[in-house]
Amino acid sequence: MASPRFSIFAFALLFGLSLAEDPAISYVYELSYVTASPLGVPQQVIAVNGIFPGPVVTATTNYNVEVNVFNRLDEPLLLTWNGIEMRRNSWQDGVLGTNCPIPPQWNFTYSFQVKDQIGSFFYFPSLNFQRASGGFGPIVIDNQYRIPLPFATPDGEFTFMIGDWYTQNHTVLRSVLDSGKELAMPDGVLINGKGPYKYNSSVPDGIQHETVNVDPGKTYRIRVHNVGVSTSLNFRIQSHKLLLVETEGRYTSQTNFTDFDIHVGQSYSFLVTMDQNASSDYYIVASARFVDEEVWQRVTGVGILHYSNSKGPASGPLPVPLTDVSHPWTVMNQQRAIKQNTSSSGARPNPQGSYHYGQINITGTYIFRSMPPTIINGSLRATLNGVSFLNPSTPMRLADKHRVKGVYKMDFPSRPVDSRPPRVGSSIINATYRRFVQIIFQNNDTKVQSFHIDGYSFYVVAMDFGNWTEERKGSYNNWDAIARSTIEVYPGAWTAVLMSLDNAGVWNLRVENLDRWYLGQETYIRIINPEENGKTEMGQPKNVLYCGALKSLQKQQVHSSASSLLNGNLILIFSFLMVLLAS
Repeated sequence: MASPRFSIFAFALLFGLSLAEDPAISYVYELSYVTASPLGVPQQVIAVNGIFPGPVVTATTNYNVEVNVFNRLDEPLLLTWNGIEMRRNSWQDGVLGTNCPIPPQWNFTYSFQVKDQIGSFFYFPSLNFQRASGGFGPIVIDNQYRIPLPFATPDGEFTFMIGDWYTQNHTVLRSVLDSGKELAMPDGVLINGKGPYKYNSSVPDGIQHETVNVDPGKTYRIRVHNVGVSTSLNFRIQSHKLLLVETEGRYTSQTNFTDFDIHVGQSYSFLVTMDQNASSDYYIVASARFVDEEVWQRVTGVGILHYSNSKGPASGPLPVPLTDVSHPWTVMNQQRAIKQNTSSSGARPNPQGSYHYGQINITGTYIFRSMPPTIINGSLRATLNGVSFLNPSTPMRLADKHRVKGVYKMDFPSRPVDSRPPRVGSSIINATYRRFVQIIFQNNDTKVQSFHIDGYSFYVVAMDFGNWTEERKGSYNNWDAIARSTIEVYPGAWTAVLMSLDNAGVWNLRVENLDRWYLGQETYIRIINPEENGKTEMGQPKNVLYCGALKSLQKQQVHSSASSLLNGNLILIFSFLMVLLAS
């Protein structure tokens, strides 16, 4: 889908801004169920403002963003902002460890600054497997005008939200996991909420597919996000090169690929030049990876790239990835090739490579080991270091603020513990503010997993097969490793990242694969400045919601409709003054 600068539901507000303040932008989002048939079967999906996928959140570096979220679902809701670092403000993170859910028919306004960030991200509902039914949409953070792009300004821009998809909604999928079973093979792959183009007889008639219209000779920036349930996808455009330029807020060294693996929860930007002869339309493909691809053939999304001078429809077999998953080292080499563009500016004028992470002493080590799901206390659960996380009824940062005891324990093991059986508990990590740590994600499960840490970007310094040992530190990339917030870990392999614990708050560390996340494969990192003076962590917001042990503090909400708010109170004010403020 094209990425407009603003949707009809997006409103820029100037709240009496002086020249010393950063601009503000505000959105109103109403999440509700609608009926759609992306794979030819009518089903209930979660729409945002009636749109599936949801509209884009567009901002510029350092903008203050407000998103007023109305919950029209029949169950509690939270939105989280994948990759947005929420500097000093974990109160806005949109996960159960920091936020009480928005009850049905209530609304809540998220308010945060996209401080020192640029790039491609997305939002999604974080509770109850809801992302499997939709509710997601892209986030674009533009450079300030005074900071140039490290490439020529593209002629246009498109966003692709790709992901595996089931024709059963999230409540049914949830019940499958609750019954102790694993999820079956997905029913397909969607591209921007649409099913596959009828590239052969296996695709039913009447399915709507995505078509992207382009002009010959032009170069477009495409942003691709894997918002699926649990399947890694290979993305490719027939006969076209994908020039990688950015991932999750960092500009990369520019490398051409014919196809690219995008794992669950990851976001990338590519430049694609329309340099073909347009003898026909071209396939856009997102297909399942690291599975038996012959058996999983239906788990393939197909769209169409249509030149304005195209001579006919696409036909023939789909293009196949050049990298062979039966040789996993070659697949891993593609990910190892992602390097930081050290000479380009990012959110700030200084080059991205001016932060010499490789010269900082490592003062702590965490090893997080995932295992296949197992039965604990009669239920199927997934673990990290033998702990399957149980979200407490009172969010942890809220419990800290109001001195509620016994909500959680700070006893999460920093390394795997083989001497005790797996357990369920509200165990979190008590980390030290401003330490510089290495984190090892060790995947002893049978499937590719994506690990994500809210509130942070980390430097991906190494990955390999086998078990990590201290000696492997000698293989770290200490010069131009990419910094990002979501990284894949192959089965039977490990990935090492470096991170400075400089963002105070309580931050979610999770597996992005929804099935494992739902079964407990997450924890939280509590990073508190013992000398807090109001400058390193923001206070509790005025509109905070209360629940659990603090539910008696919650006042009844006076309900207003999103439509009345849209029609009466928000006015688009985006003028030359805004341009001056952003420059």
